[in-house]
Amino acid sequence: MRYADDFVILHEDITVVQRCKELIQEWLKGMGLELKPSKTRLAHTLQEYEGMNPGFDFLGFNIRQIPVGKYQSGKNNGRLLGFKTIITPSKEKQKVHYDRVASIINAHQSAPQSALVRNLNPVIRGWANYYSTVVSKDAYSRLDYLMYQKLRAWAKRRHPRKSGYWITNKYWQTIGGENWVFATKAEGKDSMRLLKHSETSITRHVKVKGESSPHDGNLIYWSIRMGKHLEISTREAILLKGQKGKCLYCRLFFRDGDSWEIDHKIPRSKGGKDEYKNLQLLHKHCHDMKTAEDGSVGSSNVNYPNY
Repeated sequence: MRYADDFVILHEDITVVQRCKELIQEWLKGMGLELKPSKTRLAHTLQEYEGMNPGFDFLGFNIRQIPVGKYQSGKNNGRLLGFKTIITPSKEKQKVHYDRVASIINAHQSAPQSALVRNLNPVIRGWANYYSTVVSKDAYSRLDYLMYQKLRAWAKRRHPRKSGYWITNKYWQTIGGENWVFATKAEGKDSMRLLKHSETSITRHVKVKGESSPHDGNLIYWSIRMGKHLEISTREAILLKGQKGKCLYCRLFFRDGDSWEIDHKIPRSKGGKDEYKNLQLLHKHCHDMKTAEDGSVGSSNVNYPNY
């Protein structure tokens, strides 16, 4: 597996990996290049190897395997492997991220709380989203705890003569039933709250089905999977993904070649707004029946896919 100039060679036989390393060194030598010793190592994903812990880091992720019982074991053609693969944010990248968060907090010692929140949120959101497809729950919780400790120190330094209760009441709020939310005092839409890493939902990566390809013409499958497709509008693709490929009127899946239309759940003639929560994708004939039932007139975005 490779990404730019980083690559990993995986094989169940270590002699094969060692031979691959020799071949790569010979190949690079012909171009005046060489493997960097500090970034090149042999590792086992399940057991210690030459005193090193199992697993390896790649693109900010730590990949390793752990022994498990038969109910959690991975399988290969129905055969129990006795272990499962665990992918987590690497400790190095967790430290780099926390250091960046800490540096932002340090740089805003005298700035308003709103400015600190405004600068921290994009960093937290971006990092948490990057790791949202792997086993990140523990890493998120740990980073939230460290960030809380850093923010407490930030607040105490600003008010050295105030009590802990006064500081907590000023900088931490209860919002929507959730306590200890680092946020500005509620001032309508002007109130700002700090995101938590743990608020990012973990969504496991789903492997591409069979031999599917973005270029195979299966518009329905790729729109549902990615929420976008070159052959239809962004709005249609987002609705397809949100509806999991189903028409919300007849509850049947859209099929290749079906015609659909975007419908307003509450018709515009009755005050419905042109926003996603009021939109749904229906088969053309379902849209006609729904329109007849609610007494609205007109349709939008007729689509006739060609294959």
